[in-house]
Amino acid sequence: MPAGQLLDIRRHPHSGELLARGGDRAAHSILQRTGFVAVVRVHETYHRAPTGLTEDDEARLGTDAVARLRAAGYHVDCDEAFDTDARPAGYLPLGAGVAHLSDLLRKATTTAEAAHVLTEVTAAHDGVLAALEDVPLAAAEFHDGLDTAADPHFAHRLRYLAENPLRVLQTDLVHTRDALADRSAAHPGRSTCTEQVPADEQERSAACACPPPPSSVPPAPPDITTAPRR
Repeated sequence: MPAGQLLDIRRHPHSGELLARGGDRAAHSILQRTGFVAVVRVHETYHRAPTGLTEDDEARLGTDAVARLRAAGYHVDCDEAFDTDARPAGYLPLGAGVAHLSDLLRKATTTAEAAHVLTEVTAAHDGVLAALEDVPLAAAEFHDGLDTAADPHFAHRLRYLAENPLRVLQTDLVHTRDALADRSAAHPGRSTCTEQVPADEQERSAACACPPPPSSVPPAPPDITTAPRR
C-alpha cells in the first residue's frame, strides 16, 4: 500500500496530545474538515487537535477522523479509544466544482470554449472570484466583533487581501477571458480528431485526416565540442 494511504491517529505517549500523522493531501483535507489543525514542519506535515478541547471532545474528534478516513479508503492505525466501524457517507467538497473548471480549461479546444469556462470564474455578480472576494471580507467583519488586541490587525489584513491581490487576479482573468472571446480560433495543439476520412480522399487505407503525432523523443542538443572557438 502506498505511504500516502497510511495514517496513524494516537495520543502522544509523553505529551498526551492527539496527533494524526501520515496520509496524502487528500487525507489532510479530510483531517482539516474533521476539525484537526495542520502543523507544517520542514520534513513533515502532521495534524493536532485544536487547543481547549475536553478529553471527550478529543475522543469524538479522533473517532470521527478514523471513520471518515477509512470510509475514503485509507488504512488508519489508531488508539483503541478511536477505533470504530462507522463509515460515514462521503460528499464532494465545494472546491471540486472549481477544480472541474480547471479540467475543462485543460480540455478546451477553442478560444470560445476557454472563454466560456473563464466566464464562470470572472462573472461580475456571481462568478467564482466575486464570491471568493466576499469570503475574506466576511471573515474581516467576524474579526471586528472579537476582543483580542490582534483582531483588528487580522481584519485589516483580510480586507487588504480582498481589495488588492485578489482584485488584481480578478482583473487579469477578466482581461484574459475577454481577449479569448474576441479571438474565435481553434487551439492549434488541441484539435479534436473526428476519425473520419475526407470525402475527396482517394487512398482507401487512410484512417483519418489528422497529422501524425509529434515525436516524444526530444531532439539531441548540439555538440558544443564542434563549435568554433573565438
